[in-house]
Amino acid sequence: MTKYRLEYIWLDGYTPTPNLRGKTQIKEFASFPTLDQLPLWGFDGSSTMQAEGHSSDCVLKPVAVYPDAARTNGVLVMCEVMMPDGKTPHPSNKRATILDDADAWFGFEQEYFFYKDGRPLGFPEHGYPPPQGPYYTGVGYKFVGDVARKLVEEHLDLCLAAGINHEGINAEVAKGQWEFQIFGKGSRTAADQMWMARYLMLRLTEKYGIDIEFHCKPLGDTDWNGSGMHCNFSTKYMREVGGKDYFEKLMDAFKVARADHIAVYGPDNHMRLTGKHETASIDTFSWGVADRGASIRVPHSFVNNGYKGYLEDRRPNSQGDPYQIASQVLKTIATVPTDAKAAA
Repeated sequence: MTKYRLEYIWLDGYTPTPNLRGKTQIKEFASFPTLDQLPLWGFDGSSTMQAEGHSSDCVLKPVAVYPDAARTNGVLVMCEVMMPDGKTPHPSNKRATILDDADAWFGFEQEYFFYKDGRPLGFPEHGYPPPQGPYYTGVGYKFVGDVARKLVEEHLDLCLAAGINHEGINAEVAKGQWEFQIFGKGSRTAADQMWMARYLMLRLTEKYGIDIEFHCKPLGDTDWNGSGMHCNFSTKYMREVGGKDYFEKLMDAFKVARADHIAVYGPDNHMRLTGKHETASIDTFSWGVADRGASIRVPHSFVNNGYKGYLEDRRPNSQGDPYQIASQVLKTIATVPTDAKAAA
């Protein structure tokens, strides 16, 4: 028997953006534990905005498990928060109510800033560095500094070791800004992996003395880019049947549901979706082929393949909850009729 270090990880009840939380317990198993071997566990919800002090018990229900390469015999346990009966989802538990489709594919592009001493990594103590332009996919000390690449590479290693479908990294448009991409099949799976990748990044920064700033516009109303979490999505029907007529109806549905999408695409998005810096206005809906200034970018490959494949919703921001984002995308898609014969 081996003693494993189980890190139970969950989302707290803070609004508008929940925080990741985690605590460890040690348990013996003959081999790396499977999900059904992991017990429910309790925590003090009064300290996480999820319960009152006079009745503070909340329950953690394991829903996904990953190897933790940063610890000897480490296990990362993604959890849902449940009420004390262990069966009823807590009101803060968005995962439990997500619209899921195992054949839906999601790719999230997580942008963020490294912060140190209250400003983006590499910014001078006063004022700004040279204007953005050379930082995007930049190489060299004057563009990316001496620690950021080490950190993102180590994060990549941790994600791959955990079995997370981490698909790439790059320096972004603003100095101190980076991006990583996560892909998953099924909305819950994709969102679980994004939250776990965020957790691994946040935990990793502890030893570097650097913070992660996920706010979508941390530099305010300046000429510096904000941060998004573009959502690439497709369903089996979109990949295998599609067609121009279906696509146009799909875009009409997204236009009608514009407010529903914005409501779950992350807080303070009005600061980012201004029509500048490759964003569409928050008050309108648009789509365009290879148009990074549209609400939804349509890849050339999609059109060239007979309007089949994936689309990119560029409106979700860097603080968005991938559970709610993926669920809303699927809800809107579900309103568009499909050709049952073609899908068979």
